[in-house]
Amino acid sequence: MSLSRRQILSGASALGSGIVFTGAIGQLFASSAVAAQTHNSGGYGPLLSDPHGILDLPRGFSYRVLSREGDSLRSGEGLVPSNFDGMYAFRGVGANARGVHLVRNHENYADGRVPVPLVKGLTYDPMGKGGCTTLKISASGAVRSEQVALAGTAANCAGGQTPWNTWLTCEETEDRAGTNGYTKDHGFIFEVDPYDPGRTDVVPITAMGRFQHEAVAVDPATGVVYETEDAFEPYGLFYRFLPKNPLGGRGSLRAGGKLQAMRVPGVEDLCLVQETGAVFDGVEWVEVPDPVARETSTRMQGYGTRGITRAPKLEGCYWGNGRVYFVSSFARKDWGAAADHFGQVWSYDPVRRRLKLEVVFGPSTDIQLPGESPDNIALSPHGGLMVCEDGEGGQHVFGIDRGGRVYPMARNAQNIGTSEEPEWGEVAGVTFAPDGRTMYINCYTPGTTMAITGPW
Repeated sequence: MSLSRRQILSGASALGSGIVFTGAIGQLFASSAVAAQTHNSGGYGPLLSDPHGILDLPRGFSYRVLSREGDSLRSGEGLVPSNFDGMYAFRGVGANARGVHLVRNHENYADGRVPVPLVKGLTYDPMGKGGCTTLKISASGAVRSEQVALAGTAANCAGGQTPWNTWLTCEETEDRAGTNGYTKDHGFIFEVDPYDPGRTDVVPITAMGRFQHEAVAVDPATGVVYETEDAFEPYGLFYRFLPKNPLGGRGSLRAGGKLQAMRVPGVEDLCLVQETGAVFDGVEWVEVPDPVARETSTRMQGYGTRGITRAPKLEGCYWGNGRVYFVSSFARKDWGAAADHFGQVWSYDPVRRRLKLEVVFGPSTDIQLPGESPDNIALSPHGGLMVCEDGEGGQHVFGIDRGGRVYPMARNAQNIGTSEEPEWGEVAGVTFAPDGRTMYINCYTPGTTMAITGPW
C-alpha cells in the first residue's frame, strides 16, 4: 500500500488508549457454552517480552511449540511444510478421547518454500505445493503424530469445520492447468478427514465453486455452506452453497447443489457502510451462472441489471448464535476500494434475511498496537472473540470481552526482518481445544504452531 500503517495511524484522530472496536459485542458471545465464566476484566494484563523471542503473552500464560516448518514430520513423509495458515482443533476420539486432533492449512503457492510432501493417495496435482497436515495431541499436550492429510493443492488459506467433523480446506487461487506449472485447475474446496487421512477425498468439490476461496462456515441446522472470497480487480463476493444432500455426512457435498452470491439491495460495496449497527433487510441471493468459472471468474459473471454486492478482502468466516459472521479485513482507496476502513465483522441471519455490521475496527493513538486488518477469527469458549491480525508492523492476537473491551492476547516475537527494520509474520489459525483450556495459533512465517495455556 502507498501509505505505511504508521503513517496512516499517525494521521488518525485520538480515540483513546488501546484500540477501538465498536459494535454490539455482547451479541457475538450470547451462545458461549460457558458464558458464566466470561472474562470481563478487559484483558489479562500487558504482554511480557519472551526471552526466547517467539511469543509474548500476559503474565501467568505460557506456550509450547508443537511444530516448526522444516523439521521432520513424525510420519517420516518428509519435512513440515511452510506457510501455516487456517487451523481447527477437533475433539479426540478412541484412545485419544481426552486429546485433540489439529488440522492445519499450508498456503503454499507455486513458489512455496517447503512444499507439502506428495503422498500417494493424498495428492491432487503433483505440481501443487500446498495442502494440509494433521497433528494428534495427547491430553498432556504432547504431539503423538504429525502427517500429511492432503497434498498437491495450492494456496490453502483458511476453511471451516463441518457438523460431521471434517475440515473443508479452501484454495485461494484461480490458477488453471498450465499456469505456474500446474497440471490441474485450482481454486476449489476439498474435504479433509482430521482423524484418518486415508479417508480424505482428493477430488475437489467443484459445485462449491472455483474462485479465490478464503473461509467457509456451515449452518448446522440447514447444512447451507457460506463462503468468502478474497480477491481483487474487482473485489470478491460472499457466497452460499445449497447442497442437494444437506447434512448428509462425509462426502455428501459431492452430491452437488446450487451456488449463489449475495446481493444487498441498494448496496454496491460493503465498504461504503461505515455505521456500526447498520441493518439491511431483504438480502437476496443470485445464482452463479458458471460455478467452475470455465470462461469468466465467478465474481465477474453476469448478475443482471441490479448488479451484485462486493466487499474488499473477505476473509474469516464462522457460524454462531444462529447466524454466519464474516470478516472484511480492510479497505483502502489506494488499493481500488470505494472507501477506507480498518476492518469489519458482518453477520447474516438467514431466517430474517438480515445483514448487520456488527463490529468496526479502528486505529488508536498507540501506534505500536494499531489493531487493524483482522483475518482469522474465532469465538472463545470463555465468552470472548479472538482476532488474528494480518497487517504491517507488530502482529497480534487480540481479544474482545463481553463488555466490548479490547486487549492484546499474544504477539508474534519472531523477527524475520533486521534489528534496524524489524518485520513479523502474521498470526493465523486461532482455535480452541474443545475443553477450552488451550488456545492454538500459528505463526505464518516462520511456520510455527503453538499451544497456549494459562488462567483463562
